[in-house]
Amino acid sequence: MEIKSLFFLLIVSVFISACNETEIDQKPNIIYILADDLGYGELGCYGQDKIETPNIDKLAAGGMLFTNHYSGAPVCAPSRCVLLTGLHTGHAIIRSNDEWADRGDVWSYDAMIEDSTLEGQRPMPDNTLTIAQLLKSAGYKTAMTGKWGLGAPQTNSTPTNMGFDFFCGYNCQRIAHTYYPVHLYKNNTRIYLGNDTVAPHEKLDVQSDPYAAESYERYNLQSYAPDRSFDEMMDFIASYEGEPFFWYWATPIPHMPLQAPQKWVNYYQNKFGDEEPYMGDKGYYPHRYPKAAYAAMISYLDEKVGELVQTLKENGTYDNTLIIFTSDNGPTYNGGTESEWFNSAGPFRSAYGYGKGFLHEGGIRVPMIASWPKKIKAGSQSDHISAFWDVLPTLCDISGTQIPADIDGISFLPTLLNNGDQKEHDYLYWEFPSYGGQQAVRMGPWKALRKNILKGNLDIELYNLDDDPQEKSNVAKHFPEVFNQMSKILREAHSEADNSKFRMKALGDSMGGVNNN
Repeated sequence: MEIKSLFFLLIVSVFISACNETEIDQKPNIIYILADDLGYGELGCYGQDKIETPNIDKLAAGGMLFTNHYSGAPVCAPSRCVLLTGLHTGHAIIRSNDEWADRGDVWSYDAMIEDSTLEGQRPMPDNTLTIAQLLKSAGYKTAMTGKWGLGAPQTNSTPTNMGFDFFCGYNCQRIAHTYYPVHLYKNNTRIYLGNDTVAPHEKLDVQSDPYAAESYERYNLQSYAPDRSFDEMMDFIASYEGEPFFWYWATPIPHMPLQAPQKWVNYYQNKFGDEEPYMGDKGYYPHRYPKAAYAAMISYLDEKVGELVQTLKENGTYDNTLIIFTSDNGPTYNGGTESEWFNSAGPFRSAYGYGKGFLHEGGIRVPMIASWPKKIKAGSQSDHISAFWDVLPTLCDISGTQIPADIDGISFLPTLLNNGDQKEHDYLYWEFPSYGGQQAVRMGPWKALRKNILKGNLDIELYNLDDDPQEKSNVAKHFPEVFNQMSKILREAHSEADNSKFRMKALGDSMGGVNNN
């Protein structure tokens, strides 16, 4: 009797083990949501008290909130390159925004509409290995909606040539300076939205009354681009059956300009009350109610996140879907955003020089939320120090794909699953050959920073982020051992960029710098 009982228990144990193994081995769907210029402090779950984000907050409540996650760079294109390749900007091919201006009048909206060879940014090389290619090799259907910014329509550096089976959105980040463009791209073909041409950055007519709502009507046209790309994603997800999918939702929101659905503008206009109009003096389009419009953009995105989650639940795929929500860099300083009024960088500084475009915490520390029902503990929080170059190895781990050897990232899957085996970085490293030229290192609580490298400056600032998250007190003179470690890392983590526009002469490179974008 005792032997039979033991045998029965053994059989049950093997059965349960097999079931658990099957559940663990089942490849989840992966949805990676990348907001654009969304600050660390612009979500309710990260302390925002003016802008309402109930759906994203609910996502955080059901999953894990990261407090020490960093973007790949302080501006769009290099951050996205780091994300897709797993290489930090000391090794990445794209290290700054580069509009590839030697092609012609690339900043002319009308010229780009007439000639697609003027669209897009400098392309990544044909042999670039991306997350999408790796997941595709693991049996994933791969798709992208939103903003690309890493190539041009006439090159091999388009989403569908870089591993994505499907794409709908902006190929060019300059055209994304309007939410009512003449066209988007579906795969490699233009789709026309029926919008009249209103060139980005067009100012208010001098004869118009800046306090009259009708003076701004021309900036809100027929087809809102985020709606079109979101609908493409939802049509796929609502009906999809088959192999697991990876969807990269690179929404352009809340990057400038101030253009949002009127219902949300009205909501925040009522909430905030009357305000002074934004006249367009800091770039992009003017707006009668700038604070209301900016908040409206974020709440619109939050609304769409809620719709996405509801659809996943309705079609039975939510429980087997990992959703990651984050931002490509910190809050911007232009276009009427009022980042200081919103406290957009949260515990860090939001003002110009500390947010977007700069390697201070406000420019690169970003929110990250991960939700994966039955895998990630609801309501959990992680202080694990991670960055965009860790996403590629993490998704490889999840999909059962071999992690490439020559990357800078470390998988944070153990943190997501709370299994205690998480490897830690010795340090995180950034370089940015714009806005004066910058380098930064995060090592434990320490942050080293160099600025104005393009002017020959190699002085190193040192901050203890535990004591000084706003980076106000340079303590370099007081901690010589840490200073020396940081100095060594700044030398060794840098490699000369292939593109001379991304080189910094003061670091020993053969040519120097690129202008601000």
